Amino acid sequence: MKLMTRLMGAAAIAVGSLASTPAFAEGGTLVIASTQVPRHLNGAVQSGIATAVPSTQIFASPLRYDENWEPQPYLAKSWDISEDGLSVTLNLVDNATFHDGKPVTSEDVAFSIMTTKENHPFKSMFAPVESIETPDAHTAVIKLSQPHPALLLALSPALAPVLPKHVFGDGQDAKSHPANSAPVGSGPFMLDEFKAGEVIVLKKNPNFFLEGRPKLDEIIVRIIKDPSALLIAMENGEADIYPFMAGSQEIRRLEKADHLAITDQGYAAVGPINWLAFNTASEKLKDVRVRQAIAYATDRDFITKALHRGVSKQQRSPIIESSPFFDETIPAYDTDLDKAKALMAEAGYADGMDLTIDYIPGPKEQQQSVAEYLKSQLKKIGINLTVRAAPDFPTWAGRVGGHDFELTMDVVFNWGDPVIGVHRTYLSSNIRKGVIWSNTQQYANAKVDELLNAAAVEQDADKRKALYAEFQQIVAQDVPIYWINSLPYHTAYDKKLKNVPTGIWGTMHPMDMVEWSE
Repeated sequence: MKLMTRLMGAAAIAVGSLASTPAFAEGGTLVIASTQVPRHLNGAVQSGIATAVPSTQIFASPLRYDENWEPQPYLAKSWDISEDGLSVTLNLVDNATFHDGKPVTSEDVAFSIMTTKENHPFKSMFAPVESIETPDAHTAVIKLSQPHPALLLALSPALAPVLPKHVFGDGQDAKSHPANSAPVGSGPFMLDEFKAGEVIVLKKNPNFFLEGRPKLDEIIVRIIKDPSALLIAMENGEADIYPFMAGSQEIRRLEKADHLAITDQGYAAVGPINWLAFNTASEKLKDVRVRQAIAYATDRDFITKALHRGVSKQQRSPIIESSPFFDETIPAYDTDLDKAKALMAEAGYADGMDLTIDYIPGPKEQQQSVAEYLKSQLKKIGINLTVRAAPDFPTWAGRVGGHDFELTMDVVFNWGDPVIGVHRTYLSSNIRKGVIWSNTQQYANAKVDELLNAAAVEQDADKRKALYAEFQQIVAQDVPIYWINSLPYHTAYDKKLKNVPTGIWGTMHPMDMVEWSE
């Protein structure tokens, strides 16, 4: 087993004060490097990478997915879907226990799905779930108001953690429950320490219901806000895996480290899109011609080839271009400054206007650099753009979720099926003030609502594709968002690691099979 760096308490987390000691325990330690700062660790009420990576280690889910998009048993050893698509029966394993020793039952599964439905920002994910019957301790029958082709995917680790009802069902608000930061789950690892913004320490669950797993004794998630320090930690072997790496300089630099491997696998279900969002309720931006003008003034080719050094791929749709539901005929808004100026004049802004743009702090190349580029580019069509920085992610999320913005850069995931990750951005019913990654654009179009609601229940793949094609054409005309590029996510990891998570959810998947080769 390799000699590896361990973190010994909070003081060791600060850059420049790393403590190291040999890890002699069989199984060893995996150190994950991350710039993402989770507010808490409960993926049932919070979306995003920062929460999902630890949450999927702490909590088990009904199903898990393989690299071929096929559902596999997890807490549910088998499942049955009724012919009419209105009932899904989960047959649970009988040997799963929570970290406190209490058995996992159908009551926990039912409680968890309904809690997620009521509190998760992905409102469409479990919207058709009407009730869940629990005829016995190991059978949960999900009753649907309509067929839900995305349900099985929604029951996988990144989206459906099973919570202990005896902990979270005490009447306290799920979003602010104290157990969110000290969770009890039934997954392969148990929480040992959580210092917000610094470190998450997970210990092996000795009573995990899958025999012989997990292989590791410990997972440490190190929050390293300084990108340079993070790269040094990877190069020096102080960290073992760096997932969700999107910077071109980072990718190129770590490719040169002999002990590291780099892969772009593990993000198939993520579908990450980098985009410019408009607050369509803003007095200046409610006119579609202004939004179209900004789209025509923005040069995707320059952004992906120059700013992103060729590692990003252009994205011109709300549905990731690698998806079978992507419509290739969607208008691209190729750069046309003359057309942009004409649209501004038509909208009554021939003399220009002032606007403010926000961006997510942290991933500079994908966010801040594009915002600063837009400041100079939009000046060409008379828009004086002020770039407004946020000191941290919660500040940015508060502004955007609170609809206190005009333009913002953003990164939003498709999450496998459009019902889960696309609908939430465009359904008028999902305009939810205070909830980030909902319909924060306040976009409302009755036809779009109709199309998305129809696609959500259509079980025929070709018919679903046709519905999504029409949807894409409409939102391309309305431009509530200007889609720029797909994020070039890569994972860097120590070559001695085995079974590195490169399935459709990557590290947002239980790492119970990850182990060291020596």
